Amino acid sequence: MKSIARSLIFALALVSTAIMAADALPVIIVKPHPVDLTIPAESVVEAVQQTTVGAQVAGRVLEVRADSGQRVTKGDLLMRIDAREAGEAARAAEAQYKVAKLNYERHQQLKEQKFVSQAAVDKARADFDAAAANRSAAGASQSHASIVAPMTGIVARRHVEAGDMAMPGTPLFTIYQPGSLRVTASIPQHRLPAMRGVSSARVEFPELGKWVDASAIQVLPTVDAATHVAQVRVSLPALAEAVPGMFARVHFITGRADKLTVPAGAVVRRGEVAAVYVQTADNRLVLRQLRLGEIVGQGEIEVLAGLAAGDKVVTDPVKAAIQVQSGK
Repeated sequence: MKSIARSLIFALALVSTAIMAADALPVIIVKPHPVDLTIPAESVVEAVQQTTVGAQVAGRVLEVRADSGQRVTKGDLLMRIDAREAGEAARAAEAQYKVAKLNYERHQQLKEQKFVSQAAVDKARADFDAAAANRSAAGASQSHASIVAPMTGIVARRHVEAGDMAMPGTPLFTIYQPGSLRVTASIPQHRLPAMRGVSSARVEFPELGKWVDASAIQVLPTVDAATHVAQVRVSLPALAEAVPGMFARVHFITGRADKLTVPAGAVVRRGEVAAVYVQTADNRLVLRQLRLGEIVGQGEIEVLAGLAAGDKVVTDPVKAAIQVQSGK
């Protein structure tokens, strides 16, 4: 009830607002003009080329040489793991290999002297091959104690600290290439027919105050069975300020039309009521209630009712409110 009462009071204030003189406020003259019709969708920035480096042997982390935000080159040493268990396993595998090799050679000699059958020689050969494979695998595991960068890029995150216990499969580093970024947006399935003809889009970064044109758009061919949304990948041009994980809003352009609009920053909202400050012909300010439509263009909102072509709208409602309250 309190929220309804506040909305009613605000609506009455729109009609009976004290009309004050405007003092050098920024204004625009609204009129119908061509704007882009868009489908907005929230999205997240991600790297096109990104990898997570994981541990392949068990052991305690002995040394860490890279940290988040650091640029690394392919082959750089990132971390060392205490792999003494892997070393012992490698020595055991080497010993088994030598025994299997001698046993196979002995069986070959005995076969020539016709003391053993061909089946016994084949068995010795199989044991020798298995020991050789086990030795190679153990040697490879020992080499995995040194963690190196698989690609050139920036360390997005370091997942472990020195002294932590690493197990096979444990994530150690996440590395990405900053030169190739994209955003992934979720589109409801009822919007997919309108998306089929979309070939351009603009990406808005609200925190950065920037808009960039998308370089490519790819609608993935499947829809999630649980959420009934499709993923759309939008490639970005080079943008130094953007990093993976950042929020962005994609505006997919579906066409153009003439519409009466106001900047989104000019709108004053009180609950469900929206209004703008209008400068009258005699240089006074009036707070006028609006009925708004969808977001169009670049940071504009369609006005369905409340304004007419030629009205002067104040683009800085905070300054306008200060002038009204001060009685200037």
